[in-house]
Amino acid sequence: MAIVDLSKESQSFKWIDVSNPSEAEIKQISKQFKLHKYTLRDCLQPDHLPKNENLGNMQFAITRILLNDIPVESHTVQGISSKVAIFYNADLVVTVHRIKQPFLKKIFEASSYDSSVELVTNINWYILQSYENTVTSLSEHIDKYEEMIFLKPLTKEILKDLYLIRRKASVCMRLVLLTKEVINKIPIENNDIVVLQDLKDLHLKLSTLFEQAHEDSTHLLDIYLSLSSKNSNEVMKVLTIFSVFLLPPTFIVGLYGMNFDFMPELHYKWSYPAVIIVILAITVIIYLWFKRKKWL
Repeated sequence: MAIVDLSKESQSFKWIDVSNPSEAEIKQISKQFKLHKYTLRDCLQPDHLPKNENLGNMQFAITRILLNDIPVESHTVQGISSKVAIFYNADLVVTVHRIKQPFLKKIFEASSYDSSVELVTNINWYILQSYENTVTSLSEHIDKYEEMIFLKPLTKEILKDLYLIRRKASVCMRLVLLTKEVINKIPIENNDIVVLQDLKDLHLKLSTLFEQAHEDSTHLLDIYLSLSSKNSNEVMKVLTIFSVFLLPPTFIVGLYGMNFDFMPELHYKWSYPAVIIVILAITVIIYLWFKRKKWL
């Protein structure tokens, strides 16, 4: 574990960053900064969704930042994102996380902050920024698969990839939606209104883009299944046409294949060519009927 003091003399509040604390260190942090140890322990659970709570003496927020290199087949909350918990009031900000978060160092090095609210707003802005590249990538993949569906033969790989895209879009859309509560509960002051408005604008943009990506991927899945069904129907149509053409000749051949003693036409010289002519005539009649119905 690492406990890093990121406070600056020019700031009126203290900023402590805690990474992957042990049980003993949780108790130490809880006692030192008057944070409830159970809340600290809970905030390290990997499956927590974004939320905001008022603990009386401070605000407690859980957010999730997307991983830089998301595995191709990952489509769960834990598989694509990492949790960052924030305890804050006017005098103190404590960030807690299991995985090292380099963006916090960037925030620290960027500039000084007039208030803890401004810092928390910037942390949330960087977290939301991690979603922007992902939604852009999802949109590009959707465009690529749209072209593949309409211009190339359908494959099972396309169906699998579309499902993963839709799942990622759905999970990210839910995380962005839940993050809205965290943003709306930030206690703003007059000096922080502009910064918070930028954060809200980014949130609205991401919500719209992820919703669009989810809808587009869902539509592509529906189109894929419709085209697959159409292709299956075309195959069944061809097989049905063949069976219709072959059914009458099969019946005639089967009829004269019966071993009855009294079938006098079998002894006529013209029996064989007559049967062939009848079969051909039936085939031509079926063909003309199909053409008239525009089934061919």
